[in-house]
Amino acid sequence: MMEKPKITVKTLVQASMDKVWEYWTNPEHVKVWNNASDDWYTPKAVNDLQVGGTFSYTMAARDGSVSFDFYGVYDEVEKNQKIAYTLGDKRKVVIEFEEITDGIRVTETFEAEEENTL
Repeated sequence: MMEKPKITVKTLVQASMDKVWEYWTNPEHVKVWNNASDDWYTPKAVNDLQVGGTFSYTMAARDGSVSFDFYGVYDEVEKNQKIAYTLGDKRKVVIEFEEITDGIRVTETFEAEEENTL
């Protein structure tokens, strides 16, 4: 089987590790930041952050034209270090949290979908 292409996104967050972890994983915070653009929002977020646990975030267009659930199952959870999960379409995602001099580097690597180009 051929390996799926992967995309990696990195960002630097200038906050404490505990705060970054809390905002990344707490459903009430996820509902605030989990938007591709200003014309989308996340009206519902559920997160059972443990190995074998599931998450589901409802993503919706603000004009009501479309919505979908983004969901998966956790494969690995190491508090303040790493989250790995399998999405509903079987793609794999790994998120790493690293404390560096300027803050917390968050690195997310995910298998690309086939529907849209890289």
